[in-house]
Amino acid sequence: MAKQKEQALEFDFENGEKTEKKKSKKPMPPMGKKHGPKNAGKTLSRLLGYVFKGYPIRLILIFICLFLSSYATVQSSKFIETLINGIDSLKNQVTPEFSATMVDFTPLKLDLIRIIIIFVIGIISAFLSNYLLVGVAQGVLKKVREDMFFKMQALPIKYFDTNSFGDIMSHYTNDTDAIEQLIGQSIPNVCSSLVTVILSFVAMITTSWQMTIVVIVSLVLMLMLIKNLGGKSAKYFIAQQRSVGKLNGFIEEMSNGQKVIKVFNHEPQAKEQFDKLNEELCSNMTNAHTYANIFMPIMANLNYLQYVVLAVVGGILALNNWLIVPAGSTALGIVASFLLLSRNFSRPINMVSQQINNIVMALAGAERVFELMDEAPETDDGYVTLVNAQFDQNGEIVPCDRETGIWAWRHPHGDGSLTYTQLKGHIVLEEVDFAYREDKQVLFDISVYAQPGQQVALVGATGAGKTTITNLINRFYDIADGKVRYDGININKIKKDDLRRSLGIVLQDVNLFTGTIKENIRYGKPNASDQEVIDAAKLANAHDFITRLPEGYDTMLTGDGANLSQGQRQLLSIARAAIANAPVMILDEATSSIDTRTELLVQRGMQRLMEGRTVFVIAHRLSTVKNADVIMVMENGRIIERGNHTELIAKGGKYYQLYTGAFELE
Repeated sequence: MAKQKEQALEFDFENGEKTEKKKSKKPMPPMGKKHGPKNAGKTLSRLLGYVFKGYPIRLILIFICLFLSSYATVQSSKFIETLINGIDSLKNQVTPEFSATMVDFTPLKLDLIRIIIIFVIGIISAFLSNYLLVGVAQGVLKKVREDMFFKMQALPIKYFDTNSFGDIMSHYTNDTDAIEQLIGQSIPNVCSSLVTVILSFVAMITTSWQMTIVVIVSLVLMLMLIKNLGGKSAKYFIAQQRSVGKLNGFIEEMSNGQKVIKVFNHEPQAKEQFDKLNEELCSNMTNAHTYANIFMPIMANLNYLQYVVLAVVGGILALNNWLIVPAGSTALGIVASFLLLSRNFSRPINMVSQQINNIVMALAGAERVFELMDEAPETDDGYVTLVNAQFDQNGEIVPCDRETGIWAWRHPHGDGSLTYTQLKGHIVLEEVDFAYREDKQVLFDISVYAQPGQQVALVGATGAGKTTITNLINRFYDIADGKVRYDGININKIKKDDLRRSLGIVLQDVNLFTGTIKENIRYGKPNASDQEVIDAAKLANAHDFITRLPEGYDTMLTGDGANLSQGQRQLLSIARAAIANAPVMILDEATSSIDTRTELLVQRGMQRLMEGRTVFVIAHRLSTVKNADVIMVMENGRIIERGNHTELIAKGGKYYQLYTGAFELE
């Protein structure tokens, strides 16, 4: 175990990645290559599909609200022209014959009432659009998380063996947070800005086409700047996210391995590796924020420069009577209104440019989420199922609708007939070959014959292939060649859920879940009664320590059962397997990490658990398997010796060397 932990701390100094653990298939590309999503259009379209399919009515309402809000903004600028024209009209009414007290303010009052109504509508629309958007964004995230989790449950074990848990968890945290930013803020801001830009542009054209030309020229300059600076900023922001993930993964690993670090005086190397990863993050963050921080001041100053140029051009046009002034309007009103319209036109463009980095990162996160969803699910072509059964008067096995403790395989045939075979636990592997990768075979010509109720032990050095055999029985992986039969049925014909329901397993690394002790034991049989839970705990010798806990079976477990000892956790694992009452048990190093006294309790519990069951035992402590009916010694993926303890000792071969200590397993 110490060796495994020590290896887990080894990092590649050049790439900052773990060398012993399997890496993600998506390594970080070198700086200078494209860092964004591979297919932004397809990813965005797929993401928007969640929005359009789930909330079509809300989207229509949101668009109407955005339009009204943008319309109110544009009208506020146009009102300046109306106000100036109205004041000019009032001034012309004041003559010696027509005193100021007799001026008609009605048109101005009506204009004020109209703009107030427009403002109120705009405020209400802005509030409603934001309110509706929150519901849409959170609803989409809920659906995305559901789809991810449901798909994750359908993925084969191979996916989890080849992807780190930290990387998988980042789909639910960093990636979904980026999607929330995109749906809740970036896309609405872009849509609102687009509507405002269109309405402002139409208003500018109708106000003064000459001054609109100046705005178009400045717009071209802005777009060129956005493309240049925004693209560089987005590249480094994505690199920053990758650096954050690598640094967080390193910190998590160092935190979990503090004891090993101190035992081996590994602090200097840990600091050196941390400094390298931290420097990489600092460099990427510096570059990202440098471009982002200089971007907005440049854009703001360009807007101010545009404003000044428009004021000068408007003044020149007005003084030379080159402006087209409709009846009832003034040149001053047109220029003042256009200046405000130009601000309304430029401000949304600046807002969109601010969202570029968020959009790129969100699309990259969404692409990772969809990559998980697009992973090939675990295939299951089985059609043989497990059913409750009983014996009829003739002694034949027949199905029934109640629990009898007897199970049978329901086997439909091509001619429409059905046969029922009692579940006994007869496991046979015939000349099995297997490879995790095509270029590296790990099992060679493996043949195992486990009779019902027989105890089969697998011994050998780490990497010999012992656990791989049990993985094939569970169909976590499918064999490359040979046959695996269960009660005479090819396991490829058995539905995986039913196959695994007939198998119990106790692992070296115990996984307990947040909940009570009772709930964790009941995990092996969700509909088990409280008495069945207690009986299973007694069988596993766990009842005594459970009753000594303050809350007994209702004691809450958190942090994978961190408030229990390793031996207590293992006893709960055995109780969980016992309550499942499976006819075949797999015990994979179940006692290797517990003390000698607890091992005696576990052994007694395991002996009761194994009675009447077919059992596969994987162990390094040969004292735990010497009573097995059959012991198979494995080496480099092959079975080199088989027999019971007495027979193998008499042979004087590898098992004899292992048992007498002449040869060490590790």
